[in-house]
Amino acid sequence: MKLNTNNNTYIIAYSCAMVVIVAFLLAFVSSTLKARQDVNVALDKKKQILAALNIRNLSDSEAEAKYSEVVLDNDNNKQAFQLNSGDYKAGTYKVYECQVGGEKKYVVPVYGMGLWGAIWGYVAVNADGNTIYGAYFNHDSETAGLGAEIKDSKAWQDKFIGKKIYSADGNPALKVVKSSELKNPESEVDGITGATLTSNGVSDMLQDGFKKYKTLLSHE
Repeated sequence: MKLNTNNNTYIIAYSCAMVVIVAFLLAFVSSTLKARQDVNVALDKKKQILAALNIRNLSDSEAEAKYSEVVLDNDNNKQAFQLNSGDYKAGTYKVYECQVGGEKKYVVPVYGMGLWGAIWGYVAVNADGNTIYGAYFNHDSETAGLGAEIKDSKAWQDKFIGKKIYSADGNPALKVVKSSELKNPESEVDGITGATLTSNGVSDMLQDGFKKYKTLLSHE
């Protein structure tokens, strides 16, 4: 008996079989690549932490070696404060204790929302717990040439170096403002031109993050 390939039953069965086969292949590829993807994600995180410490433009192997050199044993790093960011629901805030040029530094992660999606960063703090040593910011979907400059512009990230995090009363003073509203250059950074909402998002995440880190940093 000749198979009728124009029959609706055949078409439906064939379509179902193809869907099952494709789903199986995709699941197989995903599981096969997951280990490598996890390694790449972990390496990217290490490079971001190093960037906050003003250590950049390293190859993968150089980054692994440098991270092991400057970031102390993670098992001894303090963990506190449940995350609010959807990207890090399963994690905790951490303080990464580091040693750079013989000096102690602390790198803390911060999380927030930009204009179009999640933004985050790592901020390196000097041993005094109040002076920024370096900063690196990243994003999911900010506009190229505008909000995306929080990641793409090292010159803008460098503006945070030397800024004070807390005011004399102990409240977070670090913020991003329009140049016309700059009143406290010791703790305020000019925002990115044309990216007011993203700049506000960075400012809010720094204020919120360092409010949580205040007790931890003040007792280092």
